[in-house]
Amino acid sequence: MISTISVVDLSEKVRDQVKPERFAHILRVADLAAEIARANRLDAEKTYLAGILHDAARDFSVEQLVELAPPENELERKHPLALHGRAGRRLAQEWGVEDEEVLEAIEGHVYGVSPQHKIGMALYIADVSEPGRGVNHEIREMALGGRLEEAYHKAVICKVNYLQSKGIEPHPRTMAAYRAVMQQKNQ
Repeated sequence: MISTISVVDLSEKVRDQVKPERFAHILRVADLAAEIARANRLDAEKTYLAGILHDAARDFSVEQLVELAPPENELERKHPLALHGRAGRRLAQEWGVEDEEVLEAIEGHVYGVSPQHKIGMALYIADVSEPGRGVNHEIREMALGGRLEEAYHKAVICKVNYLQSKGIEPHPRTMAAYRAVMQQKNQ
């Protein structure tokens, strides 16, 4: 999974990159993601690692984000914060993380992941429902109750509905996750 560096060392690297409040959020997400993984018989270690790394680039400047993850569409050019998942993936790779599931989860926590990517689903749910956010308690409880897919579906639908209610265009990859969830839900 990791070629040259321990989870503790990675955690310290992340701590050095972000504000203290962000690091507290990261720790809550990593702990919850691992709990969700255990409740759904997934690899808790991989999921915890993805949680530790998911917001490593979240406090970067626009210039740093664009350098690590050049925008791929107009929405990303207008809203460069949407790049922080891809930028975090690049940081993780530079730090020695090679596990593709972990890397995809880091990148996908911003947009959503395919319904086949269970570790990515666990991380996405943990990020939107960690207790410090004060929202999405029912999504968290569903996931902790072994209902990962149902919780993920609800999380993606809630995100798209929220963005649209605020007049914010969802990212194309978020819409792809939404369509996949709706297709799966309607089967």
